[in-house]
Amino acid sequence: MSVQVEKLENSMAKLTIEVSAEELEKALENAFQKNKNKISIPGFRKGKVPRQMIEKMYGPAIFYEDAANELIPTAYEKALDECEEDIVSSPEIDVTQIEKGKPFIFTATVALKPEVKLGKYKGVKIDKIDTEVTDEDVEAEINKERENNARNIEVTDRAVKDGDMTVIDFEGFVDGVAFDGGKGENYPLTIGSGAFIPGFEEQLVGAQIGKEVEVNVTFPEDYQAEDLKGKAAVFKCTVKEIKEKELPALDDEFASEVSEFETLAEYKADVKAKLTEKKEKDARDAREAAVIEAIVKDSEMEIPEPMLTTQQRQMVDEFAQRIQMQGLSIDQYFQFTGSTYDKMIEQVKPQAEKRIKSRLVLEAIAKAEKIEATEEDYEEELKSMAEAYQMEVDKVKELLPEKSVSQIKQDIAVRKAAEFAVENAKEK
Repeated sequence: MSVQVEKLENSMAKLTIEVSAEELEKALENAFQKNKNKISIPGFRKGKVPRQMIEKMYGPAIFYEDAANELIPTAYEKALDECEEDIVSSPEIDVTQIEKGKPFIFTATVALKPEVKLGKYKGVKIDKIDTEVTDEDVEAEINKERENNARNIEVTDRAVKDGDMTVIDFEGFVDGVAFDGGKGENYPLTIGSGAFIPGFEEQLVGAQIGKEVEVNVTFPEDYQAEDLKGKAAVFKCTVKEIKEKELPALDDEFASEVSEFETLAEYKADVKAKLTEKKEKDARDAREAAVIEAIVKDSEMEIPEPMLTTQQRQMVDEFAQRIQMQGLSIDQYFQFTGSTYDKMIEQVKPQAEKRIKSRLVLEAIAKAEKIEATEEDYEEELKSMAEAYQMEVDKVKELLPEKSVSQIKQDIAVRKAAEFAVENAKEK
């Protein structure tokens, strides 16, 4: 096998890959063996027709597609190792020669990692980020915990008020005629949740249990039901049940129930410490993001379109894997949300471009500052991986392919480059 590299404009390249005639012949024979039981010729039993007879009757090209599909993946992988180019996209394959007795030749058009003209990366100025935790922050966090531990108390001696959890019956009418989908019984509705169309829930405030009230609304112009868009409607509603949240008292008993501490003072101190830790971590992340964004803005690079497309697809695949872990397929997600694969690909495009540029400038910084992963860095990373997968470190080493080893070391160097950039940044 041989490979020739032709550099194109805009960080693109064309690899011309040649596979020997002998390898093509093996692939053609494999294609024949795979398909011979599907081919019928008068006078022969299925699976017993000689290959020469099939090729004579149907032409030699009958097995070309299967042979090419067998050869291309392996040959392309070998070409990647041989050409030593930094390829950052999926290939666009074009077969240029496939004929018995001759070498098999195909091209792979790919994107190469673009050159980066690195801007200022030392002394980058960013806004100061406040990490102070106030008493109001602590109070808000504790109130979230109180909400989580609240009881729902049934109310019978007053009308509906904002925030109440109600159960209602309703029926909607347009021009005095009931419409499909406008009726519900024993429907749970929290007032102020925004679950119903604008103006509906507010008009239930003040309603008494068991007494019918009329709610007048206008459907939005972008409402999902075509026949209701922009239409005025009247809903006849009856509140059947009211419940309100009763928050637990803010005292030592509450603190002991929701934490490991016996007193409210100790609990508050712990909440403040945890909020401080979180705020400082968020600040570190925000500081790093701001520094990298500033460096990207001051740097120059041209992202080839196939590189961007590959990143977009990768991000959508990552999203699909995450929701699959929650028991939802990507097709189900599209069905529920009305989205599509193409819409999501377009939606992630800005983030994909940002991710690519951030990575490229950090790699450039690592190169400029000669930042590399040490063996200690690498061993620490393997330990973390072993803990995550609940495996022995030696087993992780055994399973890692060589390409993954170099990728892990490059990822470490990129993280260290980010730390370097942040350490050398200045707050305004």
